[in-house]
Amino acid sequence: MVNIGDLRRWNPNLLDDAIDDLKREQDKLVRLNDELASSGRPKEWHGKAADSATAEHGKLGERMRELVVEVSAVRSAAIPTVDEIREVQNQLTELDGLARAYNFRIGDDGKVEDLGTPPDTPADEVSTVNENRYRQIRPDLRERVERVLKRATDADTELAKVLGDADKGLMDTRGAKILADAAALGDARGLGETIEPPPPGDPAKNADWWKSLPAETKSALAAAPPAWLGNMDGIPATVRNTANVNRIDDERSTLQAEATRLQSAANKRYPGPGGDLVQGRYQRELDKVNAKLTSLDKVETVLGRGDRQLLVLDTSGERTKAAVGIGDVDTADHVSVFTPGMDSSVEGGSLGDYDRSMDMLAQDAQSQSDQYGDGGEVATVTWLGYEAPQLSETLDPSDSVASSAPAKRGAEDLADFYRGINESRTDDPNLVAMGHSYGSTTTGYALQEEGTGVDAALTLGSPGVGTPSVGEINLPEDRFYNLESGWDVVADLGHFGGDPSWKPGIDDLSTEDAVAPDGQHLKESSGHGTGGPTGYLTRGNTSQYNASVVAAGIPDRAVNSWG
Repeated sequence: MVNIGDLRRWNPNLLDDAIDDLKREQDKLVRLNDELASSGRPKEWHGKAADSATAEHGKLGERMRELVVEVSAVRSAAIPTVDEIREVQNQLTELDGLARAYNFRIGDDGKVEDLGTPPDTPADEVSTVNENRYRQIRPDLRERVERVLKRATDADTELAKVLGDADKGLMDTRGAKILADAAALGDARGLGETIEPPPPGDPAKNADWWKSLPAETKSALAAAPPAWLGNMDGIPATVRNTANVNRIDDERSTLQAEATRLQSAANKRYPGPGGDLVQGRYQRELDKVNAKLTSLDKVETVLGRGDRQLLVLDTSGERTKAAVGIGDVDTADHVSVFTPGMDSSVEGGSLGDYDRSMDMLAQDAQSQSDQYGDGGEVATVTWLGYEAPQLSETLDPSDSVASSAPAKRGAEDLADFYRGINESRTDDPNLVAMGHSYGSTTTGYALQEEGTGVDAALTLGSPGVGTPSVGEINLPEDRFYNLESGWDVVADLGHFGGDPSWKPGIDDLSTEDAVAPDGQHLKESSGHGTGGPTGYLTRGNTSQYNASVVAAGIPDRAVNSWG
């Protein structure tokens, strides 16, 4: 923690000189790009020695790009730090002047020392002056000293982090091919590290903060966003994706370190009564951490399919939470957000399974949009941003699938996710909420909140939407749809507010053999699952077709259950 003495001794001019020196070194390094490129293996050189030389040249090039990123990042971070230092020093000068005027002194440790009544105070004013000094001036000085020290400490911490990352070689080049690209990446990273996150706020406030940033700052944050932007609803999807993807390795390193610690603890012998219980507790914690490590692998596998956006990544809590978009959520005219239900988990592979279904749904919805709709771009999102109840938790009242508690907890985050999509954009996409099984209950609770911006909803195999009254669901009139396959016993339960297929105000769409308006023959779906030959989201099934036309914003082309 910085103290007042440190702040008084800081010399921003020296940092200015360092910035100039770093700029000269940055320019020198970037000018070496042509020399580096031309120093590769001659075309006529072949053999093992040539291959070895090529490999070493590649390593040299990568190290050069890393060095340029490091130099550029430190320089870029130092520039706003100098301005911040001068500002807090000016504030400290003002505080010192105020303290002297009332005969106080601000020590190097930050304490406000009382030197007594100001010497020139008239005798008849001593009491009044001292009361003012004790009741107003001294508390004000203390509070302002704390604020100055916080600003100084924040500036020092931010610059120290960039310096530390550079010193430890933690700045990767993220695909930069030439030294100039590495320099631009370093500039963006350094600037991004010095930007303070906004105060905690809702998606609308987050979006307002983002939109208020200067273009240069937005560009830097988009290129090298700090980790805290990744899960911030109201921030553009492309920025969230970059932030979340970039921190996967950091999350993995943190989890691996924790796994090593827990493994060591689990391997120890704990003699005496209760020793087995202690060892078992460590083993259970280790299993959770290992599951989260597995979840990161699963996330990367899904991202590897291409055209994906990682919009949520959260390893806190019992299980990893994630959301993956297909297409561009920032620009798509139609965006569908799918929430799965019981036993869904990232580490268990659910994210990958539902992502495949959402990929096929996006393709079919795009085809429908192109042929019969507005031709607008379609994007889909698999949202596992909540801890869906697991079969193993059935007896736990707070996590059981028989309880509404997990759905209500998840609904708060889901509602903000919906809002964030709308708030982050300058236009208004056709936003569709989809939920399967217990995920439809979570969706229903989310849609009972105001201002989600959702334009239509589709429930699949729903045990209820959390209310017996459709009037409590905030959707445009006649824009609530339901799918219930034959032999779906979960959908018949109606445990959370009644069976949606029998509710006025919810349009029950067909899941039976049918012929679509365009003449294609559609198959019946059955049971409660979404995959397999008879699942709700299996391509060629009536239920999947209906989901695709709702996603494309043309629900009038759906096949209704009544014909």
